[in-house]
Amino acid sequence: MNPPLILIVDDNPVNLKLAASVLEYEGYKILEAMDAIQALDLIRKTPPDLILMDIALPGMDGLTLTKQLKADQTTRHIGVVALTASAMKGDDAKAWAAGCDGYITKPIDTRKLSEQVAQILGRLTGEKERQP
Repeated sequence: MNPPLILIVDDNPVNLKLAASVLEYEGYKILEAMDAIQALDLIRKTPPDLILMDIALPGMDGLTLTKQLKADQTTRHIGVVALTASAMKGDDAKAWAAGCDGYITKPIDTRKLSEQVAQILGRLTGEKERQP
């Protein structure tokens, strides 16, 4: 079985490399994008199993991109996890309302990230199996 493909979208190169390194070490295949336009291009070419989506992106923000992906029949099945430094009250509700399947706050806890990703992937896989 092929390892899950994860797209990490973050405009901060340090955060991007940190998340990618942790998840690659755990055996995941990784794609990286620094903005929504680059992410869309990668998604069209090679649809990932999961997207870790920074919310505060230049240009189109992560929640707008998530809404766009969830509204499209060809991409709505892709899991999206909000990845954000903004942990204000109500921010998680905005992420859920946009269609996110999970919510991880920054700074990334490198000891927990792979476990969080595995749990979300497991939940999403279970949901797909239950669908008619």
